[in-house]
Amino acid sequence: MLDHLLSEYQLGDITLKNRIVMAPMTRSRAEGNVPNDMMATYYGNRAEAGLIISEGTSPSFNGLGYPRIPGNFSAEQMEGWKKVTQAVHDGGGKIFMQLMHCGRVSHPDNLPEGGRVLAPSAVEMTDTKMYVDGKGQLDIPLAQEMSIDDITFAVKEYATSAKLAIDAGFDGVELHAANGYLLEQFLNPQTNKRDDQFGGSVEDRIRFVRNVTEATVAAIGADRVGMRVSPYGYFNEVGPFDSVDETYLRLVEILNKTGIVYLHMVDHEAMGAPAVPEAIKTKLREAFKRTFILSGGYDAHRAEIDIRANKGDLVAFGRPFIANPDLVTRFRESAELNIPDTDTFYTPGVDGYLTYPTLAETA
Repeated sequence: MLDHLLSEYQLGDITLKNRIVMAPMTRSRAEGNVPNDMMATYYGNRAEAGLIISEGTSPSFNGLGYPRIPGNFSAEQMEGWKKVTQAVHDGGGKIFMQLMHCGRVSHPDNLPEGGRVLAPSAVEMTDTKMYVDGKGQLDIPLAQEMSIDDITFAVKEYATSAKLAIDAGFDGVELHAANGYLLEQFLNPQTNKRDDQFGGSVEDRIRFVRNVTEATVAAIGADRVGMRVSPYGYFNEVGPFDSVDETYLRLVEILNKTGIVYLHMVDHEAMGAPAVPEAIKTKLREAFKRTFILSGGYDAHRAEIDIRANKGDLVAFGRPFIANPDLVTRFRESAELNIPDTDTFYTPGVDGYLTYPTLAETA
């Protein structure tokens, strides 16, 4: 029985029809970095999720690290996103936009003319390559250290993009402070070597994330803002550090004051990364005052158990949603799941994107 997982949930001022969240996943289908009709169909097909969190979407022309990822900093992009939100709402769903500035995880050839690869500090990436259409996997160049003006401008970009998201029909935004992207690059002393007010102490390393959060809340309201974090994460050449617990617990204190609606906790053990210690998950769950979202290799049974145990309020599912547009129906009916084709996760076109059958189509 999935009584808890399939029950309604009040997230701020919106009602979710179940506690199943479609996790944000890069799918690289936005040609020219503009959302399109194909994307509207993809998200609309998954509208039975209680909440959809969009793929990582750059708030800045400097943040488009990967090929064919969408942005949300122009009128053309906003108009494209309107098709997506309309499709989701027509299906009775709710959708937040994940704002993801890639920071140093980028390549100039994936940026528009004039775009720059920026980071808190110029720290080399040694083991990670970046795919560029027509050129394949390339070395990632050393990022430029952000000036105070760059930081101030980036904060404004987040707030402006959040406003555009609401104008495009989104129910809210998720600030992506996980997986080694720009916000986490400021939090982690391995990637933040600054000696000004944005680096060094725990308080100073948090300052950029705090400024972005406060500006976004001021722009669209706390009930429309969530955040994703990945303490102890290893993705994109970050990793644990001495003050990691202190850093994230202090961050949660600040998030509680700003009143954001949810905290989304990432654990990539199912993808081969070291497990996030249960202790920090418990500490963050106890410390954060509003909705807590779990994610990381869940199936329906384990999700039900963890919600019943009050380890979290909602559970996010990633890869199962790629291959199963009707994942909620399959959970409800205890039906077999389609297996995702990893070779088509990031390729252009409909194959592996709009080609997975529903239960009804299979029957």
